[in-house]
Amino acid sequence: MPNTNWSELSHLQLGCYAEYYAKMEFSSYGYDVYTSEVDDHGVDFVAKNPVDGNYYEIQVKSIRNWGYVFIPKDKMEIRPTRLVFLLLFADGNLPDCYVVPSTAWTVPNALLVERNYGKPGQTSKPEWGLNLSKKNMPLLEPFRAEHYFLRDKHI
Repeated sequence: MPNTNWSELSHLQLGCYAEYYAKMEFSSYGYDVYTSEVDDHGVDFVAKNPVDGNYYEIQVKSIRNWGYVFIPKDKMEIRPTRLVFLLLFADGNLPDCYVVPSTAWTVPNALLVERNYGKPGQTSKPEWGLNLSKKNMPLLEPFRAEHYFLRDKHI
């Protein structure tokens, strides 16, 4: 059993753990996982689906408890083969995992937000975001990793 005192890890340590955990999740469902040494295009790894042979680009995001995570729009193009693997960490538990297809952002809601910064005086770049709160958990639940992987087995 791994250490689950996530609050003791730095932001970088938690992110590193999340990436390895995500790769293990995909591998455990039979995906072939391909890693790169540099994440300069918003892709943490590529996974090949064992059922249909398609390749998926995976961006891993992690957070402790609740809050907001985002992906700059210039790092994530909306397409069916682009996925966000989200890990929610709470001390004393293994992370809760979710697979959010980038296409989910075509219908924004309280959970899935699109922020089009770029007006004069704004320094942030346009982004896709996830508002993670107890209130939004029902919107996140359909993306639970188990649902994604089990559905995927029946393609």
